[in-house]
Amino acid sequence: QVQLVESGGGSVQAGGSLRLSCEASGRTLTPYGMGWFRQAPGKEREFVAAIRWSATGLYYADSVKGRFTISKDNAKNTVYLQMNSLKPEDTAVYYCAGATRSYSIVAILYDYWGQGTQVTVSS
Repeated sequence: QVQLVESGGGSVQAGGSLRLSCEASGRTLTPYGMGWFRQAPGKEREFVAAIRWSATGLYYADSVKGRFTISKDNAKNTVYLQMNSLKPEDTAVYYCAGATRSYSIVAILYDYWGQGTQVTVSS
């Protein structure tokens, strides 16, 4: 079974930066795509970024384009989310997710999820 563990969350002032990591463990087939999503209390889960695991492919939500960068280290089974120029509206629990058959912005197409890491941006 697959386990995803996020880390790197915390509190930061507006304009600051954080780097999130998501490490996969357990035996699994090579994923097709990995993604980051976020969810604030009482709000719907929203897509943030996605990356192809074994090929070139990146996609970002409009709200984070130019500020966030998704990357991966295949040898370490880890995906990253570098977040720069953070805004208070970025405050949420951030989740990483893996898809065995897709590269998508749609959450229901992902097969496994981490527990999330809190990101809080203050003004």
